[in-house]
Amino acid sequence: MITDLSANAQAILLLTAPLIVGRRSPAAEVLRPREYRHLAQFLHRNGREPADFLTQEASDLLCDDQQPVDAKRLTRLLDRGFLLSQAVEHWQQRAIWVLSRADAGYPRRLIDRLGADAPPILYGCGECDLLDSPGLAVVGSRHVNDEVREYAIRAGEVTAGAEYTLVSGGARGIDQAAMQGALDAGGRATGVLSNDLQRAVLQREHREFLMDGQLVLISPHDPAAGFNVGNAMGRNKLIYALADAALVVSSDHGKGGTWAGAVEQLERLKLVPVYVRPDPAEGLQALIEKGARVWPEPETPEGFWTALANGHDQAEPASGQLEFQLEVGSDR
Repeated sequence: MITDLSANAQAILLLTAPLIVGRRSPAAEVLRPREYRHLAQFLHRNGREPADFLTQEASDLLCDDQQPVDAKRLTRLLDRGFLLSQAVEHWQQRAIWVLSRADAGYPRRLIDRLGADAPPILYGCGECDLLDSPGLAVVGSRHVNDEVREYAIRAGEVTAGAEYTLVSGGARGIDQAAMQGALDAGGRATGVLSNDLQRAVLQREHREFLMDGQLVLISPHDPAAGFNVGNAMGRNKLIYALADAALVVSSDHGKGGTWAGAVEQLERLKLVPVYVRPDPAEGLQALIEKGARVWPEPETPEGFWTALANGHDQAEPASGQLEFQLEVGSDR
């Protein structure tokens, strides 16, 4: 369990996190992802890292003419040390850990696949080593019938039998069914949440699996953050990036988070092969037209491994990732 924040993590939290610790938590104009990206690039060009904002040399950084963010705004954010200490205590009481993109334990898959779009901060609970393990993403709609839900459970069971980690979004419907199928079969699961992480880690159905190292729950958003459509859509790329292939069990046609995430993967990111459940449903057929493949429904570990191996010629690196690696380097 990670309990101590690195200096880099502290600085990035101060600059980018709302630090929600109660209803009366003060609002702060935290850096948006693009703003932090520009700041991180500035730091790297100058051989610095976020932690340098917490040292005696901070004034030199703040006053640098090339520094891309207003110095007074940065100073206000960096002065939130007491609020950060309250937030850290609040998270630790719930066994929530924090990793910054500059920390060695940050999932390598997110850096390698998303580059500059990898979240600067990840909050989580459970065994973080699962985040770099081989995985299958299983995604789908919230509202499905019992037959489709049972299909997702079986997909989770097969994933567990192949000793792969089941990756999903933790939402009602397909996400939860697939994760539960994997966990009940003795396998592992990663839940990428868009909201309410601190509530999820305390739920009875998660507690035993978190303690046994079978489950890790993560979020790029404050553990107390509520539901937000943009956040829910944005976490889709993390689900795909943490897996070796993806299976779309159900999807509306032309709308919804499942559709948006699959289309983004097929048309732009192209990180992993995308499969769909064999079904004539309009949404699934439309994804096939965009390049998805029909899931061969393997019943054995060998069949599962073959299916994933056969699909990997579909995926290709998204442009801009190598450029990010060279530009940002180990500072991230």
